[in-house]
Amino acid sequence: MSDMSGSYPPKNDDAKSVDPMERLRRAARRHQPNPSPQLSEPAQQSAAPEPSAQPSPPPQSPPPQSTRPQAPPPPSREPQERVRSEPQAGPGQAPRAAPEGGRAPASSQPRQHTESEPQPSEPQSRVQREAPPHNNEQPRRNPDRDDPSGEIKSGNANARHPIGRVMEIAGSESHIALDLERLHQCMEDEDPSVALAGQVGSQIKIRVGKNWLLASVRTQKQDQHVAGGIMAAIDFLGEGQEEKLTGRLTRFRRGVTTYPVPGAEVYPATSNDLRSIYASDGRANVPIGTVFPTKDIRAGLYIDALLGKHFALLGSTGTGKSTSAALILHRICESAPEGHIVMIDPHGEYASAFSETGMIFDVSNLQMPYWLMNFEEHCEVFLTSYGNERQTDADILARCLLKARQKNRLAETINKITVDSPIPYLLSDLTTILQDEMGKLDKASSSVPYMRIKTKIDEMKADPRYQFMFSGMLVGDTMADFISKIFRLPADGKPISIIDVSGVPSDITSTVVAVLSRLTFDYAIWSRDEKTRPILLVCEEAHRYVPNEKHADDSAVASILSRIAKEGRKYGISLGLITQRPSDLAEGVLSQCGTIIAMRLNNDRDQAFVKAAIPEGARGFLDSIPALRNRECIISGEGVAIPIRVSFDTLEEHKRPASDDPSFSQLWNDRGGEEDAVARTVSRWRSQGR
Repeated sequence: MSDMSGSYPPKNDDAKSVDPMERLRRAARRHQPNPSPQLSEPAQQSAAPEPSAQPSPPPQSPPPQSTRPQAPPPPSREPQERVRSEPQAGPGQAPRAAPEGGRAPASSQPRQHTESEPQPSEPQSRVQREAPPHNNEQPRRNPDRDDPSGEIKSGNANARHPIGRVMEIAGSESHIALDLERLHQCMEDEDPSVALAGQVGSQIKIRVGKNWLLASVRTQKQDQHVAGGIMAAIDFLGEGQEEKLTGRLTRFRRGVTTYPVPGAEVYPATSNDLRSIYASDGRANVPIGTVFPTKDIRAGLYIDALLGKHFALLGSTGTGKSTSAALILHRICESAPEGHIVMIDPHGEYASAFSETGMIFDVSNLQMPYWLMNFEEHCEVFLTSYGNERQTDADILARCLLKARQKNRLAETINKITVDSPIPYLLSDLTTILQDEMGKLDKASSSVPYMRIKTKIDEMKADPRYQFMFSGMLVGDTMADFISKIFRLPADGKPISIIDVSGVPSDITSTVVAVLSRLTFDYAIWSRDEKTRPILLVCEEAHRYVPNEKHADDSAVASILSRIAKEGRKYGISLGLITQRPSDLAEGVLSQCGTIIAMRLNNDRDQAFVKAAIPEGARGFLDSIPALRNRECIISGEGVAIPIRVSFDTLEEHKRPASDDPSFSQLWNDRGGEEDAVARTVSRWRSQGR
């Protein structure tokens, strides 16, 4: 008897031995159109019997038309009408037979479709549509993303689709995996920010909940385990919210509150995102250039943050460092015409740049009184001895200098006078006191220290090179006038003073800088009861005055500049350091600079020194320092929203410093007037004047 359970063929252990391919052919044959609609149900059941070890007895119904199964068609001769059916029954079972009359119930009969009929589309998820092809499978085309040629459409399509995924998250350094094919597609994008997506120094963004997390790419390397894959190290910069209408980044703020999880998608940062990030948040700022690689996004420096926590401009010779410094100072002067800026110019480069907007002081009109020096600065100028002899000379000078200051009329109105008090005195009084002290000596004491000091003072009084400081005309009490003109109080529309020390004798140059720096600091301290007047002190060739420990000489200028770097902001003093050798600069001073503007540095030691002084999030930018063009820089710190690469604006010709490199090819082909030029030079040389 046949199995009455409704399953066909009958269940038995030998059914498993049937070839799977033969079973599929039989299943397909069972679902072919019925050639005889009048065939009864028993006849259909016997049309394709399944071989078994114990054949069933013949059914009692009328004999079927055909009891032999039809031969399966060869693979190359498929029926013209392709059949789509519902899922078949499980192994060992066949679909229920159609009732008499050849029609199955609506719930059991599979629905058939031919090529001529429109087939219903199967819903596909986004993951299925965008999943990469496996093996030889052709990728599915997404009409929202791709054009018929398979290329991604332009118009921010690259920005809407990920370029990689987050692989590892760490506090100091995280890693992402990038798709090389997607990076090549982004390179063809019209948006320059998207075109550089994933490259070293570029910005990418990661979705974390409802926010966007911005990061910069530090390094890249090929993924050895995935073909066409790239592993990249990133540094997190900050986070912002997503604008609902446009989907771009808004309300950006520095720092990270929520980190992404591994597997999060990585997207390119667009120019619109960068424009929102670098847009001013309402704080006072000065534009200095454009954000790389864009051409229209303006880069600005927040004045209060830049000056409030000091800044440093670093760059090798020939990179446009002086022009960039002049540009920044010009922008600050334009935004604050009543400011107070003092710049130490050791090479006489900036006089031509600020001839219209500032006051220029050199040895011809500086007129800095010698009595403004404190005791330490007096020792640097008047003492020539070393070791134990220097300590003896210092004791003698301190005793005589105090007596000289006490002879002034101002001393009568001041209760307490010290050796550091800025009280005018006569050099002749100092030498007279030295002579008197020497005459009081007994025969056991030596008069050599007294004579050594007196001789040095007399030499400086007679040397015309020192007249700007040790002239007999500087005896009067001109301290208030000197401070007013140097610190631009009031500014009168010229907020910057350029102190050209190129004509100052080299042996007292550092002393002159020390006096000017100390006056800045002391004035800020003693004017705390008055309305605050912040002062910016800019020091060119700063490594000459604040050297590192290897070259430290315990000079007065190094001491005062270090103190300004550490304490100046408490008293409203800002320090700007400009140098071409940052590795020769005192590490403690550079670490106090809240904003670092790094131009191209050719020396490996300088590069390593700057990287050590810059915040962690800017390391990816600093790797591109050796590849910067002239007048390009990396800015990081308090003066900008996030670390950025900036192309400086072109400065007008009359505002540029006189620091252009000479053209050898042109100047060595010109001749004429050499003899007269040599004669004039020799005359100035001998007279020690210009």
